Amino acid sequence: MRRPYATPEQLTAWTGAPAPDDAEQLLRRASEDVDSALLTAVYPVDADGDPTDPTITAALADATCAQVEYWLATGDDGTGAAGHWDSVSIGPVSLSGRTRAPSAAGGGVELAPRAERALRRAGLEPGMVWPW
Repeated sequence: MRRPYATPEQLTAWTGAPAPDDAEQLLRRASEDVDSALLTAVYPVDADGDPTDPTITAALADATCAQVEYWLATGDDGTGAAGHWDSVSIGPVSLSGRTRAPSAAGGGVELAPRAERALRRAGLEPGMVWPW
């Protein structure tokens, strides 16, 4: 299995909070989600499939950390089993029920908004399919 795109130390720097005990597992899951979102992206990799361009490497780490940050904020564990809200009231606004958000990006994976933006800024999303 390829190594995750980010480390627990990078996650700590991204969130400004200590990484959770299961950070390595969450980062692996988030890296898999980033990979799924980039099925049609083209960028240079080494023999192990790891990115070689420092800009791409940084964008993948940022997207991975953003994905974990989103899960931590929503109480998810990367499996998608957690509900995003069941009942919320803020002043006169009331929301109830469960929803699956954010929307699915390329590859059918649900990326956190900040993760999707990190990939888009690096030119990795949306990907392209090149004709032969």
